[in-house]
Amino acid sequence: MEEHFEVRYADRMNQLPPYLFGMINKMKMEKRWKGDDVIDLGMGNPMDPTPGPVTEKLCEVAIDPKSHRYPVEAGGMKNLKREIALYYDRNYAVKLDGENDVICTIGSKEGISHLCLALLGPGDTVLTPAPAFPIHVYAAVIAGANVLRFPLSSEEEMISQIARMCESLYPGPKVLMLNYPHNPTAALASKEFFTEVVKLAKKYNFMVINDFAYSKITYDGYVAPSLLEVDGAIDVGVEFGSFSKSYNMAGWRLGYCVGNVDMISGLSKIKGYYDYGIFSAIQVAGIVAMRDCDEKIIEQVAVYQSRRDVLCDGLTKMGWDVDIPKAGMFLWVKIPEPYVQMGSVKFSIEMMNRANVALAPGAGFGIEGDDYLRLALVENENRMTQALKQMRRALKEIDAEVAAGTFQLNKE
Repeated sequence: MEEHFEVRYADRMNQLPPYLFGMINKMKMEKRWKGDDVIDLGMGNPMDPTPGPVTEKLCEVAIDPKSHRYPVEAGGMKNLKREIALYYDRNYAVKLDGENDVICTIGSKEGISHLCLALLGPGDTVLTPAPAFPIHVYAAVIAGANVLRFPLSSEEEMISQIARMCESLYPGPKVLMLNYPHNPTAALASKEFFTEVVKLAKKYNFMVINDFAYSKITYDGYVAPSLLEVDGAIDVGVEFGSFSKSYNMAGWRLGYCVGNVDMISGLSKIKGYYDYGIFSAIQVAGIVAMRDCDEKIIEQVAVYQSRRDVLCDGLTKMGWDVDIPKAGMFLWVKIPEPYVQMGSVKFSIEMMNRANVALAPGAGFGIEGDDYLRLALVENENRMTQALKQMRRALKEIDAEVAAGTFQLNKE
């Protein structure tokens, strides 16, 4: 008799829903393998090149055999950490020693995940505004903590909501997870908001994490403030940054965390068990990016702003209600009537199949986002214009099928 073997997942796997973006990406790749030209407005994966000096430095260092060994410092090269500290001084007048208050990460997503393992466990509670980028919720879930979502709304209402939850919960929340400029909605935070958050953190003894990945992708003269600009913020929190968006280095997997030394120490201890650090050539290239490529950021932001304007104008002409974002590399748009009845997943699948356009369903950011879509500004303007044309045609097909009674708008 043949013995039965069963793979048994940990209970935490039951709390992880299907990763919708993975599903959309798989559909996109399957269509491309079949020869379809899918225009990708779904994934925030920059298609523009990394600045030339950064790539050149990578190639130069990569051929040195000394770079092929494990990095000397698992938490990041001293020179890169010092450059990150100088960057914060230059941009935000925040003084960091560049040693104990800075750590390099394999992108911000990895850093947030491992910091949650260091800070959280069963019985702990994390607060986060919703909708939310998945890792801001599920890093805490994987660590065994509870997550309480509250509506992403006005700053005044959110401060009141945080205070009410701190008063009503026992034990009180341990971490507040923030993300400004916000992904997916492009919501912004003011220094005044951060000031009130820090006051609450000290009053109710919770830690603050701010994902600042889109710090430099800002438009129309807007400058995004850093959490650490606020007096006392470094006493209660940390901020994550990334090279992915500012320098088009998404595939390089280079990020950092700065702020509270004890929180960073915990992250460092966890990472010591999980990885040996980042390839040395990537770190040296990161130094060049931070030191010499400020002008390249300005040029890239101008490209994104032009794409933003083309996409906003095109959607508005299609009758969609569009809020023009002042930051980030996405539009967050509500699905118009009557198509909103489909929900974001079904709508995205229809656009993939009928229009060869990949969109990110808002449901991937939580049930609060199911009436919305996130559109990335990564394709060039001609491709965006073509995507809009193909979406218009697909929606006309759906309208005709609805009229004939062969298509159901309601969610399945």
